[in-house]
Amino acid sequence: MSTKLNAGQTFESVLVDDLTRTQLVQYAGTSGDYNPVHTDERFATEVAGYPSVFAHGMLTMGMSSRALDELVGVENITSFGGRFTSQVWPGDTLTNKIAVDSVDGDVAALTITVTNQKDVVVYSGQATVKQ
Repeated sequence: MSTKLNAGQTFESVLVDDLTRTQLVQYAGTSGDYNPVHTDERFATEVAGYPSVFAHGMLTMGMSSRALDELVGVENITSFGGRFTSQVWPGDTLTNKIAVDSVDGDVAALTITVTNQKDVVVYSGQATVKQ
């Protein structure tokens, strides 16, 4: 790990600026999750009753995990998980914030929050990492 973590530190990064429908379809192809609420506007609005298609929750989590990997290195992540708290729509800009809650020996406990451009939390998670 190149970054030494200390309790109270925070790290913020933009995960995606102006999420596109193309990115949603690309993620569907990569993940194999072809639920039409993510890729078919007509199905999402007329059948499912949503205002539009929306991103897979795992797309948000995956982008957040990339930011954690870039901070500490994947080999140092010992746990990572969270909850999807709000939908992510095409056009959203997502910002990831990692807060170091505590450090005990060589283990750091982190809180991870992803917000959209309206400051709505769309993903809330926790991780532990070795350092």
